[in-house]
Amino acid sequence: MRRFAATLAITASLALSGCISFGPDVPDNLLTLTPTAVAPAGAGTVGTAAQAIEIGELEAPAKLSVTRVPVQVDATKVAYLKDAVWVERPVHLFRGLVAETIRTRSGRVVVDGDSSGISPESIVTGTLREFGYDAPTSSVVVRFDAVRQGGPGAVQTRRFETRVTGVLPEAGPVGEALNVAANDIAEQVADWVG
Repeated sequence: MRRFAATLAITASLALSGCISFGPDVPDNLLTLTPTAVAPAGAGTVGTAAQAIEIGELEAPAKLSVTRVPVQVDATKVAYLKDAVWVERPVHLFRGLVAETIRTRSGRVVVDGDSSGISPESIVTGTLREFGYDAPTSSVVVRFDAVRQGGPGAVQTRRFETRVTGVLPEAGPVGEALNVAANDIAEQVADWVG
């Protein structure tokens, strides 16, 4: 009887294991953004809160509020690129990239955490409008509407956009092209804020 019960338990667990899934299949590779220049370990900057710059939370439309790469199929249809998955939402990756680029290009104190304890006078926020693949033109598009607050009541806005054309609609080439385009935008933002 014990043998029968043990056999039954093993058979049931094997049958059940084929029905249970602990989440979606993980792709072989995840995409991320890599800055073209990184501050070396031990590097630091000194300045006052008035000289510092904060990279605030960035906004993004719903199609970018996921870890997938959107594909603009035509004027009214959006799909997601097969096997192209970010390690985290693009808006968070882009925020870190902008902060690191400003840090290495300007030498300013850059705050990009949520609770730094200081309140810089200069704050950059904005909306990442496009960060994906445009099928009709075989290109990747990164579009960022930046808002810079500085000093008492001073506000500036600027739209940044970069396209990389001739990109195959595959995860690897699209990820590499988006990294190039995002770095280009981050450098333009760094030059803009000074």
